[in-house]
Amino acid sequence: MGTVTPRSVLRYESWTLQPDREPDAEPVLYAMQCAVDGETSPASEDFTEPQNWVLRHCGQNPSHHTYREIITRPWRAWRQT
Repeated sequence: MGTVTPRSVLRYESWTLQPDREPDAEPVLYAMQCAVDGETSPASEDFTEPQNWVLRHCGQNPSHHTYREIITRPWRAWRQT
């Protein structure tokens, strides 16, 4: 039987993941999407803008009653020491 040589080294590490709340983090953005036709509001840091879009959209499309909230939140990960 031949000699066995290691081909890789595995190192297990602990990582942490959490929302990025640093001063230079990207802003949290909100948008709404119509589940009927897929149209999406513009993204905004202020949730009232997507809400207003929904009210206008359902006013123009009275049969569109279902919407999805889309939140884009920055996250950060780092290795624990």
